[in-house]
Amino acid sequence: MTTFPSSLRRLAFALAFIPAVLFAQGYTPEKGGEKTIDPAYVKITDVNGLPRVLLIGDSISIGYTVPVRERLKGVANLHRIDINGRSTQEGIKGISTGWLGKEKWDVIHFNFGLHDLKHWNHATKQIDGKYPHYTPIDLYEKNLREIVILLKASGAKLIWASTTPLPPMSGGGRVAGDEILYNEAASRVMKEEGVITNDLYAAALSKLDEIQLPRNVHFSPAGSEFLADHVARSIRSVLKP
Repeated sequence: MTTFPSSLRRLAFALAFIPAVLFAQGYTPEKGGEKTIDPAYVKITDVNGLPRVLLIGDSISIGYTVPVRERLKGVANLHRIDINGRSTQEGIKGISTGWLGKEKWDVIHFNFGLHDLKHWNHATKQIDGKYPHYTPIDLYEKNLREIVILLKASGAKLIWASTTPLPPMSGGGRVAGDEILYNEAASRVMKEEGVITNDLYAAALSKLDEIQLPRNVHFSPAGSEFLADHVARSIRSVLKP
């Protein structure tokens, strides 16, 4: 039997999850001449009598949207914004101009971070490690305070999800360890504002080798299921009996 070098085995592992990563980032590959819709973006019809929950976040949240919806079936109507939430800068704009819609929300589970901490050339609109963070950490903290004010105005119970770990050499202009600093800034805001934190960073860190893609900020399907357990549990904990 032929034995392949470990480097090739790791490459094969990564390639096997490319479709999952594409969907997690909101891509809609063509099939039979038509574009398919990411299941996370499919509009749901509310079940009368159940609380309404909204997920706001980046591609990590896109990956766990459907598993969370399955876990809350019969418990809550789980919706999400129909776009990658990206950074706090896009978050302020989106929340101010329509993400919340006109319906009442009982719970909003939200996160921003992975796009804020990437190094970004604003002139070329490209990731570039030679440039500063997309959102400097002091502006990130300021933006989060504004986002919390906007979300509190909805009357919903709020749950903040900490930014998941960056693996070494994750690429994308991101430096492992920066997420710790950004999480610390977010923690200050949430404690001062009385917002519950769902610590996905700590949860994922305990099993990172098993659930995260190699050199990638995204998670395998099993990883998204793992995160979904924690998200669904946090939402259940604030819903009325």
